[in-house]
Amino acid sequence: MTTTEHAEQPSDAPPTGEKAPLVYPKMWVLFAVLICCFTAWGVAADLTTPMVAGFKRIFEMNTFQASLVQLAYFGAYFLLAIPAALINQKFGYKAGLLSGVLLAAAGAIAFYPASKIMTYEAFLVALFAIAAGCSILETSANPYVMSLGPESTATRRLNFAQAFNPVGTNIGVFLAATLILPKLDEPMNMANLSPGQAQSIRAGQLGAVMGPYLGLGFVLIAIGLVIAIKKSPPIVEEFESGDLDGRSPLKILLSNRRYKFGVVAQFFNVAAQVCTWTYLIQYSQQALNGSLQLGGYLLQVSLIVFLISRFVMTWVIGKVRATKVLAVLGSLAVLLCIFAMFSPNVAGVTAVVAVSFCLSLMFPTIYGVALEGLGPATKFGAAGLVMAIVGGAIMPLIQGAILDATSPAISFIVPALCFAVVTSFALFDLKAAPHKVGEPA
Repeated sequence: MTTTEHAEQPSDAPPTGEKAPLVYPKMWVLFAVLICCFTAWGVAADLTTPMVAGFKRIFEMNTFQASLVQLAYFGAYFLLAIPAALINQKFGYKAGLLSGVLLAAAGAIAFYPASKIMTYEAFLVALFAIAAGCSILETSANPYVMSLGPESTATRRLNFAQAFNPVGTNIGVFLAATLILPKLDEPMNMANLSPGQAQSIRAGQLGAVMGPYLGLGFVLIAIGLVIAIKKSPPIVEEFESGDLDGRSPLKILLSNRRYKFGVVAQFFNVAAQVCTWTYLIQYSQQALNGSLQLGGYLLQVSLIVFLISRFVMTWVIGKVRATKVLAVLGSLAVLLCIFAMFSPNVAGVTAVVAVSFCLSLMFPTIYGVALEGLGPATKFGAAGLVMAIVGGAIMPLIQGAILDATSPAISFIVPALCFAVVTSFALFDLKAAPHKVGEPA
């Protein structure tokens, strides 16, 4: 038994016996808007990834300082997970969705005053606001999508919507590679410039950073307006959240080893993903003596590999147990990172790009396996897995410090260790016996 939610069936729903629709007839516009939300937070996340290299150059910082970009972004995901759950519980998913969209839009538009203030801290505040909005948005959008049609097609509906998130990541990297990184790549020697000239150059670079975020902000406002005026389906909770055999959901979670290990694995999975994509640019600069723009294009190739692999792996796990595939991909990712450490050349760059092939399956598999058998504790368990995204804030700081002390190639020991933890979780699940709802795993 699991906690599920679905919309009340409308009067124009198909008669009993007919094939259930993917989405109720009057909900298609809202469903399309929600798909835009999935795409939008993908754009926001991967516009942010190249900013580590960009801000390092603009503000002349070391890599550790520039990595505070990821701390601001993913730290907000951690801090806003519980407030998002409270908003959804008290006011409903539509209110949560609107709160997330508008907060993310405000953060994106805040890039305009940040570009005039011209301080690193101002941009971090704007990034934090965007991420806070995306955290609320992501927490609300998944169950909201599930409510827009029959329960029998909820999983297929959600998987279809989630497929557009990597589309957004590709758009984000494309925008960064074409509109931002070329401007930051322009040669300059600040030491030979007067303070006024240096300030003028920085202003132009920060203006290039500002443009794509302003566009994202206005798109999010448009999405919010459509969500606000569209009728929301009434949500029916099939199973009440509460105690299970006298135990609270929190006790169920704390007694479930599979869930606890799953949260740890998700922490290191997100950490490995952010580390790999963030430092691919610096790695390519070392290995190929490449530019920021080349690094941006390589990151986009990585995300295309990630997108294609997601569909391929979805087909594979229909035939092979998901954690078996996870164990293989996790092991392969460890080997690729180690190879990249000792071969900072074209082959090493290829290995780092290939890591994205392994990453595609990890997040949804860990998410689903960790929540297995939690019953009424599923909602609380899902919140914990969202908070585990903070791994994307912490581990890049560690890799950045190692990079500053050694080299981009050696720093890839960090994602290698992260992937080792993910592989261990897969092996743990393969050895663990199936369990019933609410029982310790």
